Amino acid sequence: MLIRLLRARLRPYRRALAGVMLLQFVGTIASLYLPTLNADIIDRGIARGDTDYIVRTGGWMLLVSLLQIACSVAAVYLGAKTAMGFGRDVRAAVFGHVNRFSAREVNRFGAPSLITRNTNDVQQVQMLVLLTCTMLVAAPIMSVGGVVMALRTDLGLSRLMLVSVPVLAIALGLVIRRMMPGFRLMQTRIDTVNRVLREQISGIRVVRAFVREPYETRRFGAANADLTATALRIGRLQALIFPIVMLVLNASSVAVLWFGAARVDAGQIQVGALTAFLQYLMQILMAVMMATFMLMMVPRAAVCAERIVEVLETESSVVPAAEPMMVVTRRAELELRRVTFQYPGASAPVLHDISFRTGPGRTTAIIGSTGAGKTTLLTLIPRLVDPTAGAVLVDGVDVRLLEPDEVWRRIGLVPQRPYLFSGTVASNLRYGDPDATDEQLWRALEIAQARDFVSQLPGGLAAPIAQGGTNVSGGQRQRLAIARALVRQPEIYLFDDSFSALDLSTDARLRAALRPVTADAAVVIVAQRVSTIVDADQIIVLEDGSVVGIGRHAELLESCPTYAEIVASQQTAEVPA
Repeated sequence: MLIRLLRARLRPYRRALAGVMLLQFVGTIASLYLPTLNADIIDRGIARGDTDYIVRTGGWMLLVSLLQIACSVAAVYLGAKTAMGFGRDVRAAVFGHVNRFSAREVNRFGAPSLITRNTNDVQQVQMLVLLTCTMLVAAPIMSVGGVVMALRTDLGLSRLMLVSVPVLAIALGLVIRRMMPGFRLMQTRIDTVNRVLREQISGIRVVRAFVREPYETRRFGAANADLTATALRIGRLQALIFPIVMLVLNASSVAVLWFGAARVDAGQIQVGALTAFLQYLMQILMAVMMATFMLMMVPRAAVCAERIVEVLETESSVVPAAEPMMVVTRRAELELRRVTFQYPGASAPVLHDISFRTGPGRTTAIIGSTGAGKTTLLTLIPRLVDPTAGAVLVDGVDVRLLEPDEVWRRIGLVPQRPYLFSGTVASNLRYGDPDATDEQLWRALEIAQARDFVSQLPGGLAAPIAQGGTNVSGGQRQRLAIARALVRQPEIYLFDDSFSALDLSTDARLRAALRPVTADAAVVIVAQRVSTIVDADQIIVLEDGSVVGIGRHAELLESCPTYAEIVASQQTAEVPA
Protein backbone atom coordinates (compact mmCIF):
# COMPACT_ATOMS: atom_id res chain seq x y z
CA MET A 1 0.00 0.00 0.00
CA LEU A 2 2.83 2.39 0.86
CA ILE A 3 4.52 1.94 -2.53
CA ARG A 4 1.19 2.36 -4.33
CA LEU A 5 0.40 5.54 -2.46
CA LEU A 6 3.86 7.02 -3.03
CA ARG A 7 3.92 6.05 -6.71
CA ALA A 8 0.51 7.59 -7.34
CA ARG A 9 0.91 10.80 -5.34
CA LEU A 10 4.58 11.57 -6.08
CA ARG A 11 4.16 11.39 -9.86
CA PRO A 12 3.74 15.20 -10.21
CA TYR A 13 7.05 15.67 -8.36
CA ARG A 14 9.25 13.50 -10.57
CA ARG A 15 11.48 16.39 -11.64
CA ALA A 16 11.99 17.55 -8.07
CA LEU A 17 12.83 13.99 -6.98
CA ALA A 18 15.29 13.64 -9.86
CA GLY A 19 16.90 16.90 -8.73
CA VAL A 20 17.13 15.60 -5.16
CA MET A 21 18.83 12.41 -6.33
CA LEU A 22 21.32 14.32 -8.49
CA LEU A 23 22.16 16.78 -5.72
CA GLN A 24 22.51 14.00 -3.14
CA PHE A 25 24.75 12.05 -5.51
CA VAL A 26 27.07 15.02 -6.09
CA GLY A 27 27.09 15.95 -2.39
CA THR A 28 27.81 12.38 -1.28
CA ILE A 29 30.62 11.93 -3.83
CA ALA A 30 32.12 15.18 -2.57
CA SER A 31 31.86 13.90 1.01
CA LEU A 32 33.61 10.65 0.00
CA TYR A 33 36.41 12.56 -1.70
CA LEU A 34 37.33 14.55 1.43
CA PRO A 35 39.06 11.68 3.36
CA THR A 36 41.31 11.02 0.33
CA LEU A 37 42.37 14.66 0.24
CA ASN A 38 42.94 14.57 3.99
CA ALA A 39 45.12 11.45 3.60
CA ASP A 40 47.17 13.19 0.89
CA ILE A 41 47.77 16.18 3.18
CA ILE A 42 49.06 13.85 5.92
CA ASP A 43 51.16 11.53 3.73
CA ARG A 44 52.45 13.98 1.10
CA GLY A 45 52.30 17.29 2.90
CA ILE A 46 52.88 16.90 6.63
CA ALA A 47 55.15 13.83 6.37
CA ARG A 48 57.37 15.58 3.80
CA GLY A 49 57.06 19.09 5.23
CA ASP A 50 55.65 20.40 1.92
CA THR A 51 53.72 23.50 2.99
CA ASP A 52 52.72 24.45 -0.56
CA TYR A 53 51.12 21.06 -1.10
CA ILE A 54 49.23 21.36 2.20
CA VAL A 55 47.88 24.80 1.17
CA ARG A 56 46.91 23.67 -2.35
CA THR A 57 45.21 20.48 -1.16
CA GLY A 58 43.56 22.35 1.72
CA GLY A 59 42.13 24.78 -0.82
CA TRP A 60 40.71 21.86 -2.80
CA MET A 61 39.20 20.48 0.41
CA LEU A 62 37.56 23.83 1.08
CA LEU A 63 36.07 23.98 -2.42
CA VAL A 64 34.82 20.38 -2.18
CA SER A 65 33.29 21.14 1.24
CA LEU A 66 31.50 24.18 -0.15
CA LEU A 67 30.16 22.06 -3.02
CA GLN A 68 28.94 19.44 -0.55
CA ILE A 69 27.21 22.05 1.61
CA ALA A 70 25.53 23.69 -1.39
CA CYS A 71 24.27 20.36 -2.71
CA SER A 72 23.02 19.29 0.72
CA VAL A 73 21.14 22.55 1.29
CA ALA A 74 19.55 22.43 -2.17
CA ALA A 75 18.62 18.74 -1.76
CA VAL A 76 16.99 19.39 1.62
CA TYR A 77 15.06 22.35 0.17
CA LEU A 78 13.74 20.34 -2.78
CA GLY A 79 13.01 17.33 -0.54
CA ALA A 80 11.08 19.42 1.98
CA LYS A 81 9.11 21.13 -0.78
CA THR A 82 8.25 17.75 -2.31
CA ALA A 83 7.23 16.24 1.03
CA MET A 84 5.04 19.20 1.95
CA GLY A 85 3.38 19.15 -1.47
CA PHE A 86 2.81 15.41 -1.17
CA GLY A 87 1.16 15.86 2.23
CA ARG A 88 -1.04 18.67 0.94
CA ASP A 89 -2.17 16.59 -2.04
CA VAL A 90 -2.96 13.49 0.03
CA ARG A 91 -4.91 15.48 2.64
CA ALA A 92 -6.89 17.17 -0.14
CA ALA A 93 -7.56 13.80 -1.79
CA VAL A 94 -8.77 12.21 1.46
CA PHE A 95 -10.91 15.23 2.33
CA GLY A 96 -12.48 15.34 -1.12
CA HIS A 97 -13.14 11.60 -1.15
CA VAL A 98 -14.72 11.64 2.31
CA ASN A 99 -17.01 14.46 1.17
CA ARG A 100 -18.41 12.06 -1.42
CA PHE A 101 -19.16 9.39 1.19
CA SER A 102 -22.71 8.61 2.12
CA ALA A 103 -23.75 8.40 5.76
CA ARG A 104 -23.10 4.65 5.60
CA GLU A 105 -19.36 5.02 4.85
CA VAL A 106 -18.90 7.85 7.36
CA ASN A 107 -20.47 5.71 10.09
CA ARG A 108 -18.35 2.73 9.06
CA PHE A 109 -15.05 4.55 9.61
CA GLY A 110 -16.20 6.95 12.31
CA ALA A 111 -15.35 10.63 12.52
CA PRO A 112 -12.39 10.20 14.95
CA SER A 113 -10.70 7.66 12.67
CA LEU A 114 -11.25 9.79 9.56
CA ILE A 115 -9.71 12.79 11.35
CA THR A 116 -6.68 10.72 12.42
CA ARG A 117 -6.22 9.33 8.93
CA ASN A 118 -6.27 12.79 7.38
CA THR A 119 -3.90 14.33 9.93
CA ASN A 120 -1.60 12.01 11.87
CA ASP A 121 -1.46 9.24 9.25
CA VAL A 122 -0.71 11.63 6.40
CA GLN A 123 1.92 13.33 8.55
CA GLN A 124 3.72 10.01 9.15
CA VAL A 125 3.91 9.23 5.42
CA GLN A 126 4.91 12.82 4.69
CA MET A 127 7.75 12.53 7.21
CA LEU A 128 8.91 9.34 5.49
CA VAL A 129 9.06 11.19 2.15
CA LEU A 130 11.05 14.02 3.73
CA LEU A 131 13.58 11.69 5.40
CA THR A 132 13.85 9.64 2.23
CA CYS A 133 14.82 12.73 0.28
CA THR A 134 17.27 13.94 2.91
CA MET A 135 18.72 10.66 4.25
CA LEU A 136 17.74 7.47 2.47
CA VAL A 137 18.77 8.64 -1.02
CA ALA A 138 22.28 9.40 0.25
CA ALA A 139 22.65 6.17 2.27
CA PRO A 140 23.16 3.66 -0.60
CA ILE A 141 25.42 6.09 -2.49
CA MET A 142 27.55 6.57 0.61
CA SER A 143 27.59 2.83 1.36
CA VAL A 144 28.66 1.74 -2.13
CA GLY A 145 31.02 4.67 -2.58
CA GLY A 146 32.51 4.13 0.87
CA VAL A 147 33.14 0.44 0.14
CA VAL A 148 34.83 1.29 -3.18
CA MET A 149 37.00 3.98 -1.60
CA ALA A 150 37.89 1.74 1.37
CA LEU A 151 38.92 -1.11 -0.95
CA ARG A 152 40.96 1.38 -2.96
CA THR A 153 42.63 2.65 0.22
CA ASP A 154 43.61 -0.73 1.73
CA LEU A 155 42.35 -4.15 0.73
CA GLY A 156 43.61 -5.92 3.84
CA LEU A 157 41.70 -3.78 6.34
CA SER A 158 38.57 -3.95 4.20
CA ARG A 159 37.88 -7.43 5.57
CA LEU A 160 36.79 -5.74 8.81
CA MET A 161 33.72 -4.45 6.93
CA LEU A 162 32.59 -8.05 6.41
CA VAL A 163 32.06 -8.21 10.18
CA SER A 164 31.04 -4.73 11.33
CA VAL A 165 28.47 -3.94 8.63
CA PRO A 166 26.46 -7.23 8.90
CA VAL A 167 26.59 -7.09 12.72
CA LEU A 168 25.14 -3.57 12.74
CA ALA A 169 22.48 -4.37 10.13
CA ILE A 170 21.36 -7.61 11.83
CA ALA A 171 21.25 -6.08 15.33
CA LEU A 172 19.20 -3.10 14.20
CA GLY A 173 16.98 -5.30 12.02
CA LEU A 174 16.03 -7.47 15.01
CA VAL A 175 15.07 -4.40 17.03
CA ILE A 176 12.98 -2.93 14.22
CA ARG A 177 11.24 -6.25 13.61
CA ARG A 178 9.95 -6.18 17.18
CA MET A 179 8.81 -2.57 16.78
CA MET A 180 6.60 -3.14 13.74
CA PRO A 181 3.51 -4.57 15.56
CA GLY A 182 3.72 -1.71 18.02
CA PHE A 183 3.42 0.92 15.27
CA ARG A 184 0.24 -0.68 13.96
CA LEU A 185 -1.24 -0.81 17.44
CA MET A 186 -0.26 2.80 18.14
CA GLN A 187 -2.42 4.16 15.31
CA THR A 188 -5.42 2.26 16.67
CA ARG A 189 -4.73 3.64 20.14
CA ILE A 190 -4.62 7.18 18.72
CA ASP A 191 -8.02 6.57 17.09
CA THR A 192 -9.41 5.46 20.46
CA VAL A 193 -8.10 8.53 22.30
CA ASN A 194 -9.54 10.80 19.61
CA ARG A 195 -12.91 9.04 19.78
CA VAL A 196 -13.17 9.25 23.57
CA LEU A 197 -12.02 12.87 23.65
CA ARG A 198 -14.45 13.84 20.87
CA GLU A 199 -17.35 12.16 22.67
CA GLN A 200 -16.55 13.86 25.95
CA ILE A 201 -16.16 17.33 24.43
CA SER A 202 -19.33 16.98 22.32
CA GLY A 203 -21.33 15.58 25.22
CA ILE A 204 -19.90 17.76 27.99
CA ARG A 205 -23.36 19.00 29.00
CA VAL A 206 -24.67 15.46 29.39
CA VAL A 207 -21.54 14.45 31.31
CA ARG A 208 -21.97 17.31 33.76
CA ALA A 209 -25.73 16.94 34.01
CA PHE A 210 -25.36 13.31 35.15
CA VAL A 211 -22.25 14.03 37.24
CA ARG A 212 -20.23 11.53 35.20
CA GLU A 213 -16.95 13.46 35.19
CA PRO A 214 -15.15 10.83 37.33
CA TYR A 215 -16.30 8.00 35.05
CA GLU A 216 -15.34 9.89 31.86
CA THR A 217 -11.99 10.80 33.43
CA ARG A 218 -11.32 7.11 34.11
CA ARG A 219 -12.42 6.19 30.58
CA PHE A 220 -10.10 8.74 29.00
CA GLY A 221 -7.37 7.73 31.43
CA ALA A 222 -7.67 4.10 30.34
CA ALA A 223 -7.45 5.02 26.64
CA ASN A 224 -4.56 7.39 27.33
CA ALA A 225 -2.76 4.75 29.41
CA ASP A 226 -3.08 2.21 26.58
CA LEU A 227 -1.56 4.68 24.13
CA THR A 228 1.19 5.58 26.61
CA ALA A 229 2.03 1.93 27.26
CA THR A 230 2.29 1.23 23.53
CA ALA A 231 4.44 4.32 22.95
CA LEU A 232 6.70 3.39 25.88
CA ARG A 233 7.12 -0.14 24.58
CA ILE A 234 8.18 1.23 21.20
CA GLY A 235 10.31 3.88 22.88
CA ARG A 236 12.23 1.29 24.89
CA LEU A 237 13.08 -0.56 21.70
CA GLN A 238 14.07 2.69 20.01
CA ALA A 239 16.34 3.46 22.96
CA LEU A 240 18.38 0.38 22.08
CA ILE A 241 19.25 1.65 18.62
CA PHE A 242 21.70 4.40 19.56
CA PRO A 243 23.74 2.26 21.99
CA ILE A 244 23.94 -0.55 19.42
CA VAL A 245 25.17 1.86 16.75
CA MET A 246 27.75 3.44 19.05
CA LEU A 247 28.96 0.04 20.24
CA VAL A 248 29.54 -1.18 16.69
CA LEU A 249 31.09 2.13 15.61
CA ASN A 250 33.51 2.27 18.51
CA ALA A 251 34.38 -1.43 18.30
CA SER A 252 35.02 -1.02 14.57
CA SER A 253 37.23 2.01 15.22
CA VAL A 254 39.27 0.09 17.79
CA ALA A 255 39.62 -2.85 15.39
CA VAL A 256 40.80 -0.59 12.53
CA LEU A 257 43.36 1.12 14.76
CA TRP A 258 44.51 -2.22 16.22
CA PHE A 259 45.07 -3.98 12.92
CA GLY A 260 45.98 -0.80 11.07
CA ALA A 261 48.78 0.01 13.50
CA ALA A 262 50.37 -3.35 12.73
CA ARG A 263 50.12 -2.67 8.98
CA VAL A 264 51.61 0.82 9.42
CA ASP A 265 54.47 -0.69 11.43
CA ALA A 266 55.03 -3.24 8.65
CA GLY A 267 55.06 -0.47 6.02
CA GLN A 268 51.97 -1.87 4.27
CA ILE A 269 49.92 1.33 4.73
CA GLN A 270 50.65 4.95 5.53
CA VAL A 271 49.20 6.91 8.45
CA GLY A 272 47.12 9.15 6.18
CA ALA A 273 45.65 6.16 4.38
CA LEU A 274 44.79 4.55 7.73
CA THR A 275 43.00 7.75 8.77
CA ALA A 276 41.11 7.82 5.46
CA PHE A 277 40.11 4.15 5.82
CA LEU A 278 38.80 4.81 9.32
CA GLN A 279 36.72 7.71 8.02
CA TYR A 280 35.36 5.58 5.16
CA LEU A 281 34.37 2.83 7.58
CA MET A 282 32.59 5.38 9.76
CA GLN A 283 30.76 6.74 6.70
CA ILE A 284 29.70 3.22 5.68
CA LEU A 285 28.40 2.43 9.15
CA MET A 286 26.64 5.78 9.37
CA ALA A 287 24.99 5.05 6.02
CA VAL A 288 23.84 1.68 7.35
CA MET A 289 22.53 3.42 10.46
CA MET A 290 20.62 5.98 8.35
CA ALA A 291 19.14 3.24 6.20
CA THR A 292 18.15 1.31 9.30
CA PHE A 293 16.64 4.42 10.85
CA MET A 294 14.58 4.85 7.71
CA LEU A 295 13.52 1.21 7.90
CA MET A 296 12.34 2.01 11.40
CA MET A 297 10.08 4.71 9.95
CA VAL A 298 8.78 2.50 7.15
CA PRO A 299 6.61 0.12 9.27
CA ARG A 300 4.63 2.95 10.86
CA ALA A 301 4.35 4.80 7.56
CA ALA A 302 3.20 1.56 5.90
CA VAL A 303 0.44 1.14 8.48
CA CYS A 304 -0.62 4.76 7.96
CA ALA A 305 -0.55 4.31 4.18
CA GLU A 306 -2.83 1.27 4.48
CA ARG A 307 -5.32 3.32 6.46
CA ILE A 308 -5.16 6.21 3.97
CA VAL A 309 -5.54 3.95 0.93
CA GLU A 310 -8.44 2.16 2.64
CA VAL A 311 -10.32 5.46 2.71
CA LEU A 312 -9.33 6.43 -0.84
CA GLU A 313 -10.36 3.03 -2.23
CA THR A 314 -13.69 2.88 -0.42
CA GLU A 315 -16.40 3.69 -2.89
CA SER A 316 -19.48 5.53 -1.74
CA SER A 317 -22.68 3.51 -1.73
CA VAL A 318 -24.28 6.58 -3.33
CA VAL A 319 -22.77 6.38 -6.81
CA PRO A 320 -23.38 9.18 -9.34
CA ALA A 321 -24.90 8.09 -12.63
CA ALA A 322 -22.48 7.36 -15.48
CA GLU A 323 -24.36 9.86 -17.65
CA PRO A 324 -26.27 12.07 -15.21
CA MET A 325 -29.36 13.91 -16.36
CA MET A 326 -29.93 17.63 -15.97
CA VAL A 327 -33.57 18.57 -15.42
CA VAL A 328 -34.25 22.15 -16.47
CA THR A 329 -37.86 22.42 -15.30
CA ARG A 330 -38.49 23.05 -11.62
CA ARG A 331 -41.94 21.68 -10.81
CA ALA A 332 -41.40 20.97 -7.10
CA GLU A 333 -42.75 17.45 -7.50
CA LEU A 334 -41.59 14.69 -5.17
CA GLU A 335 -42.57 11.04 -5.28
CA LEU A 336 -41.50 7.97 -3.32
CA ARG A 337 -42.39 4.84 -5.24
CA ARG A 338 -42.48 1.57 -3.24
CA VAL A 339 -39.34 2.51 -1.30
CA THR A 340 -37.68 -0.05 0.97
CA PHE A 341 -34.50 0.53 2.94
CA GLN A 342 -32.44 -1.92 4.98
CA TYR A 343 -29.14 -1.23 6.72
CA PRO A 344 -26.27 -3.60 5.84
CA GLY A 345 -26.33 -6.62 8.14
CA ALA A 346 -29.77 -5.75 9.59
CA SER A 347 -32.26 -8.59 9.96
CA ALA A 348 -35.23 -6.53 8.74
CA PRO A 349 -35.83 -3.36 6.69
CA VAL A 350 -36.12 -0.03 8.47
CA LEU A 351 -38.61 1.12 5.83
CA HIS A 352 -40.89 -1.14 3.85
CA ASP A 353 -42.88 -0.34 0.69
CA ILE A 354 -43.30 3.42 1.24
CA SER A 355 -45.19 5.33 -1.47
CA PHE A 356 -46.51 8.88 -1.58
CA ARG A 357 -46.52 11.98 -3.78
CA THR A 358 -46.46 15.69 -3.09
CA GLY A 359 -46.14 18.82 -5.16
CA PRO A 360 -45.95 22.61 -5.12
CA GLY A 361 -47.94 24.36 -2.43
CA ARG A 362 -48.56 21.11 -0.56
CA THR A 363 -47.30 20.23 2.90
CA THR A 364 -46.70 16.57 3.69
CA ALA A 365 -46.16 15.60 7.30
CA ILE A 366 -44.62 12.37 8.59
CA ILE A 367 -45.39 11.25 12.10
CA GLY A 368 -44.88 8.10 14.10
CA SER A 369 -43.40 6.68 17.24
CA THR A 370 -39.68 6.81 18.00
CA GLY A 371 -37.79 4.41 15.76
CA ALA A 372 -40.52 4.24 13.13
CA GLY A 373 -38.06 5.33 10.40
CA LYS A 374 -39.10 8.96 9.92
CA THR A 375 -35.58 10.44 9.74
CA THR A 376 -34.33 7.56 7.60
CA LEU A 377 -37.16 8.23 5.16
CA LEU A 378 -36.18 11.89 4.93
CA THR A 379 -32.49 11.09 4.25
CA LEU A 380 -33.51 9.15 1.14
CA ILE A 381 -34.89 12.26 -0.58
CA PRO A 382 -31.61 14.28 -0.85
CA ARG A 383 -29.87 10.94 -1.57
CA LEU A 384 -27.75 10.85 1.58
CA VAL A 385 -28.39 7.12 1.27
CA ASP A 386 -29.98 5.11 -1.54
CA PRO A 387 -33.07 2.92 -1.05
CA THR A 388 -32.60 -0.84 -1.08
CA ALA A 389 -35.60 -1.12 -3.37
CA GLY A 390 -37.96 1.30 -5.07
CA ALA A 391 -37.19 4.83 -6.25
CA VAL A 392 -37.22 8.46 -5.13
CA LEU A 393 -38.26 10.82 -7.92
CA VAL A 394 -37.75 14.59 -8.06
CA ASP A 395 -39.65 16.32 -10.86
CA GLY A 396 -40.39 12.91 -12.35
CA VAL A 397 -36.76 11.73 -12.51
CA ASP A 398 -35.12 9.12 -10.28
CA VAL A 399 -32.59 10.94 -8.09
CA ARG A 400 -30.06 8.20 -8.90
CA LEU A 401 -30.08 9.37 -12.52
CA LEU A 402 -29.59 13.04 -11.67
CA GLU A 403 -26.35 14.90 -11.10
CA PRO A 404 -25.93 14.97 -7.27
CA ASP A 405 -25.46 18.75 -7.27
CA GLU A 406 -28.69 19.08 -9.25
CA VAL A 407 -30.56 17.14 -6.55
CA TRP A 408 -29.06 19.14 -3.71
CA ARG A 409 -29.73 22.48 -5.42
CA ARG A 410 -33.45 21.67 -5.45
CA ILE A 411 -33.62 20.71 -1.77
CA GLY A 412 -33.37 22.73 1.42
CA LEU A 413 -32.76 20.44 4.42
CA VAL A 414 -33.09 21.36 8.08
CA PRO A 415 -31.71 18.34 9.94
CA GLN A 416 -32.92 16.96 13.23
CA ARG A 417 -29.78 18.21 14.94
CA PRO A 418 -29.13 21.61 13.34
CA TYR A 419 -25.42 22.30 13.04
CA LEU A 420 -23.89 25.74 12.79
CA PHE A 421 -20.31 26.36 11.68
CA SER A 422 -17.81 28.59 13.39
CA GLY A 423 -18.03 32.07 11.86
CA THR A 424 -20.81 34.63 11.96
CA VAL A 425 -24.57 34.60 11.64
CA ALA A 426 -24.21 35.86 8.07
CA SER A 427 -21.62 33.25 7.05
CA ASN A 428 -23.87 30.48 8.35
CA LEU A 429 -26.94 31.80 6.54
CA ARG A 430 -24.97 32.19 3.31
CA TYR A 431 -24.35 28.45 3.27
CA GLY A 432 -27.76 28.44 1.65
CA ASP A 433 -26.79 31.04 -0.96
CA PRO A 434 -23.28 32.58 -1.01
CA ASP A 435 -24.57 35.55 -3.03
CA ALA A 436 -27.48 36.44 -0.74
CA THR A 437 -27.73 40.10 0.25
CA ASP A 438 -28.11 41.33 3.81
CA GLU A 439 -31.75 42.19 3.04
CA GLN A 440 -32.41 38.59 2.00
CA LEU A 441 -30.76 37.34 5.19
CA TRP A 442 -32.88 39.58 7.39
CA ARG A 443 -36.00 38.50 5.48
CA ALA A 444 -35.18 34.83 6.09
CA LEU A 445 -34.52 35.54 9.76
CA GLU A 446 -37.86 37.32 10.06
CA ILE A 447 -39.75 34.35 8.58
CA ALA A 448 -37.83 31.96 10.86
CA GLN A 449 -38.76 34.10 13.90
CA ALA A 450 -35.07 34.77 14.52
CA ARG A 451 -34.82 38.45 13.59
CA ASP A 452 -35.46 39.71 17.12
CA PHE A 453 -32.72 37.78 18.87
CA VAL A 454 -30.18 38.26 16.03
CA SER A 455 -30.72 42.03 16.02
CA GLN A 456 -29.96 42.03 19.76
CA LEU A 457 -26.67 40.20 19.31
CA PRO A 458 -23.52 42.39 19.27
CA GLY A 459 -22.88 42.99 15.58
CA GLY A 460 -26.19 41.61 14.32
CA LEU A 461 -25.42 39.55 11.19
CA ALA A 462 -21.72 39.85 12.03
CA ALA A 463 -22.23 38.33 15.50
CA PRO A 464 -19.83 35.40 16.07
CA ILE A 465 -21.14 31.84 16.10
CA ALA A 466 -19.09 29.17 17.87
CA GLN A 467 -18.43 25.76 16.33
CA GLY A 468 -21.65 23.76 16.45
CA GLY A 469 -23.57 26.87 17.49
CA THR A 470 -22.79 26.22 21.15
CA ASN A 471 -23.05 29.92 22.04
CA VAL A 472 -26.76 30.06 21.17
CA SER A 473 -29.69 28.12 22.59
CA GLY A 474 -31.24 25.07 21.00
CA GLY A 475 -34.29 27.01 19.81
CA GLN A 476 -32.13 29.77 18.37
CA ARG A 477 -29.97 27.19 16.63
CA GLN A 478 -33.07 25.62 15.06
CA ARG A 479 -34.39 28.95 13.84
CA LEU A 480 -31.02 29.86 12.30
CA ALA A 481 -30.95 26.50 10.53
CA ILE A 482 -34.46 27.14 9.19
CA ALA A 483 -33.41 30.62 8.02
CA ARG A 484 -30.40 29.06 6.27
CA ALA A 485 -32.75 26.80 4.28
CA LEU A 486 -35.03 29.75 3.46
CA VAL A 487 -32.11 31.75 2.06
CA ARG A 488 -31.57 28.93 -0.43
CA GLN A 489 -35.15 29.24 -1.76
CA PRO A 490 -35.33 25.59 -2.87
CA GLU A 491 -38.25 23.87 -4.55
CA ILE A 492 -38.45 21.15 -1.87
CA TYR A 493 -38.19 21.90 1.86
CA LEU A 494 -37.32 19.06 4.25
CA PHE A 495 -37.86 19.77 7.95
CA ASP A 496 -36.65 16.90 10.14
CA ASP A 497 -38.33 17.55 13.49
CA SER A 498 -37.09 21.13 13.11
CA PHE A 499 -39.67 22.76 15.39
CA SER A 500 -39.21 20.58 18.46
CA ALA A 501 -37.18 23.17 20.41
CA LEU A 502 -39.72 25.94 19.79
CA ASP A 503 -42.55 26.85 22.10
CA LEU A 504 -46.07 26.46 20.72
CA SER A 505 -46.62 30.15 19.99
CA THR A 506 -43.30 30.55 18.15
CA ASP A 507 -44.04 27.31 16.29
CA ALA A 508 -47.41 28.64 15.17
CA ARG A 509 -46.02 32.02 14.07
CA LEU A 510 -43.22 30.37 12.13
CA ARG A 511 -45.55 27.99 10.29
CA ALA A 512 -47.88 30.87 9.44
CA ALA A 513 -44.94 32.90 8.05
CA LEU A 514 -43.77 29.90 6.02
CA ARG A 515 -47.02 29.42 4.09
CA PRO A 516 -46.65 32.31 1.61
CA VAL A 517 -42.94 31.64 1.15
CA THR A 518 -43.46 27.95 0.35
CA ALA A 519 -46.53 28.46 -1.86
CA ASP A 520 -44.60 27.27 -4.93
CA ALA A 521 -42.57 24.62 -3.11
CA ALA A 522 -43.17 21.16 -1.74
CA VAL A 523 -42.77 20.87 2.02
CA VAL A 524 -42.07 17.65 3.92
CA ILE A 525 -42.14 17.86 7.71
CA VAL A 526 -41.11 15.16 10.17
CA ALA A 527 -42.68 15.99 13.51
CA GLN A 528 -43.42 14.61 16.93
CA ARG A 529 -46.05 17.20 17.90
CA VAL A 530 -49.46 16.88 16.32
CA SER A 531 -50.01 20.63 16.67
CA THR A 532 -47.15 21.21 14.20
CA ILE A 533 -48.76 19.16 11.42
CA VAL A 534 -52.48 19.51 12.10
CA ASP A 535 -52.92 21.78 9.05
CA ALA A 536 -50.83 19.64 6.68
CA ASP A 537 -52.36 18.73 3.31
CA GLN A 538 -51.20 15.14 3.76
CA ILE A 539 -50.14 13.29 6.91
CA ILE A 540 -48.26 9.99 6.63
CA VAL A 541 -48.35 7.78 9.71
CA LEU A 542 -45.43 5.37 10.10
CA GLU A 543 -45.32 2.35 12.37
CA ASP A 544 -42.37 -0.07 12.36
CA GLY A 545 -41.22 1.28 9.00
CA SER A 546 -44.56 0.84 7.21
CA VAL A 547 -47.28 3.29 6.27
CA VAL A 548 -50.37 2.64 8.35
CA GLY A 549 -52.27 5.76 7.35
CA ILE A 550 -52.33 8.62 4.83
CA GLY A 551 -54.74 11.53 4.87
CA ARG A 552 -55.61 14.78 6.57
CA HIS A 553 -55.91 15.22 10.31
CA ALA A 554 -59.67 14.71 10.56
CA GLU A 555 -59.63 11.70 8.23
CA LEU A 556 -56.86 9.95 10.15
CA LEU A 557 -58.60 10.44 13.48
CA GLU A 558 -61.40 8.31 12.09
CA SER A 559 -59.46 5.78 9.99
CA CYS A 560 -56.05 5.31 11.65
CA PRO A 561 -55.91 3.95 15.23
CA THR A 562 -52.16 4.65 15.48
CA TYR A 563 -52.65 8.32 14.67
CA ALA A 564 -55.65 8.59 17.00
CA GLU A 565 -53.53 7.07 19.77
CA ILE A 566 -50.74 9.61 19.18
CA VAL A 567 -53.22 12.50 19.27
CA ALA A 568 -54.89 11.16 22.41
CA SER A 569 -51.56 10.72 24.21
CA GLN A 570 -50.50 14.29 23.46
CA GLN A 571 -53.88 15.72 24.50
CA THR A 572 -53.65 13.78 27.75
CA ALA A 573 -50.15 15.09 28.36
CA GLU A 574 -51.34 18.67 27.90
CA VAL A 575 -54.11 18.32 30.50
CA PRO A 576 -52.77 19.31 33.93
CA ALA A 577 -52.99 16.65 36.64
